[in-house]
Amino acid sequence: MTTNNCLTALSVADETSWFKSSYSTQDNGGGCVSIAMLTERVGIRDSKEPNGPALTVPGRAWTSFIGEVQAGRLCR
Repeated sequence: MTTNNCLTALSVADETSWFKSSYSTQDNGGGCVSIAMLTERVGIRDSKEPNGPALTVPGRAWTSFIGEVQAGRLCR
């Protein structure tokens, strides 16, 4: 028997803490990301599955990732 240790979005942060990415639009086929700014980490989830799994990453890693995206250094 295996144990599922995946975090769920609501175990990461309550519903009021999540917000949709400013890059999400109505015409992108529903590919939206929600973010929760936590004390030292950032929660990331699929907006279409608010009770589904969530990732957490250190705040510094998230800041670096956003910088790379804004600089256009990541492929689409």
